[in-house]
Amino acid sequence: MKNFLKSIIVAIITAEAAFLLRRKQPKIIAVTGSVGKTSTKDAIYSAIKNNTYARKSEKSFNSDIGVPLTVLGLPNGWNNPFLWIRNIVDGFFTAFFARDYPEVLVLETGFDRPGYMSKLIRWVHPDIVVLTRLPSVPVHVEFFPSPEAVVAEKMKLVSGMKPDGVLIYNNDDAIVQSQLPDVLQRSVGFGRYLETDITAREDRIVYRDDLPVGVEFSVFYHNEPYKIFINDTVGTQHVYSCCAAIAVSNELDIPIEEAVGSIQSLKTPNGRMRIIPGLKSSILIDDSYNSSPLAVEQALLALQGIAYAKRKIAVLGDMLELGKYSSTEHRRVGTLVPGVADILFTVGVRARQMAEGAMSVGMSEKHIFQYDDVARAGRELQALLHPGDVVLIKASQGIRAERIVEEVMAEPDKAKELLVRHDEDWMKIA
Repeated sequence: MKNFLKSIIVAIITAEAAFLLRRKQPKIIAVTGSVGKTSTKDAIYSAIKNNTYARKSEKSFNSDIGVPLTVLGLPNGWNNPFLWIRNIVDGFFTAFFARDYPEVLVLETGFDRPGYMSKLIRWVHPDIVVLTRLPSVPVHVEFFPSPEAVVAEKMKLVSGMKPDGVLIYNNDDAIVQSQLPDVLQRSVGFGRYLETDITAREDRIVYRDDLPVGVEFSVFYHNEPYKIFINDTVGTQHVYSCCAAIAVSNELDIPIEEAVGSIQSLKTPNGRMRIIPGLKSSILIDDSYNSSPLAVEQALLALQGIAYAKRKIAVLGDMLELGKYSSTEHRRVGTLVPGVADILFTVGVRARQMAEGAMSVGMSEKHIFQYDDVARAGRELQALLHPGDVVLIKASQGIRAERIVEEVMAEPDKAKELLVRHDEDWMKIA
């Protein structure tokens, strides 16, 4: 019954959203990929918001419910039937009578089952599609016949673009590149390694009093460098996001100097490589929003690049929804840890295979701590911390690794402000 009611609600708000798009004809920027969607969506909005009336998906509103809610400008009703009734009524009046409406929509599009993109492109026809990363073992592959099927599902969004649309793609991603011959519309590349339309160079971690405070890099466009600094984060994820944002801004005829100026105010999403002060003068790298093999690799590279750390600790939880690839990928990711971290904490049954992988390449068992739940892991981590430690915390959403962050952050009273999944509705979920 619950699924039946949900399907009715989705059908109604989708019909309302589709009618509103036909009536208002905003420019649609749709972001997809298996890694970095939310960060890229937020960077795009930050770059364009001062030059056009824009709306972005809130948080990770990227599902069959999230996208129409964003189009209609409505909140998530969660499990409250009265809020959903109100959403349906408000959606009707917005769809038929709204006068003031954004010129640009920045939509995050994601899925965890086959068929979603086919349904989406029946009513959403993007002007611009931004393609982030397509890893060899993507998240949600458990529900698809193969990794290639996940890629094919994501590429349906590109096929749904308007004929004069533009694909903005990650030129450093080999799987993305392999899809380009099938793209009929114009394409614009961004990246760090290979020279392309928008290229980042000279990225580095910025320190203050030997503590990491952000990342700085230069974006090159027509051989001209534009320097960008992003506060409270480390890693290359936001470098790519900002490059994509500059490319989108250019397509919207926003002067690059203005887009770069606007993007400097970007507040990166909670739970995505955020720097948070920890207990005992430690530093936390909070990447607890979600996890996948490629995302863990990127996070470990960022941890490796941090200087001045007394010790580096990797707290890694289960990577969910990998299906038959789960055992192999957990073990493989574990083999990457000894070259990066001094201590490994694993959280969850699957993550124990990370410990096995780490030990298989020489990490001492006395430097590995394994837990089945976040509560105990958080307490044990707190007891182990020393001044100057840098701690990476990353796991799939279902592990709720943000609770470990809360246990060891210096100012837990700021958890609602700084951590993912700390709004009222999420806190009701065990």
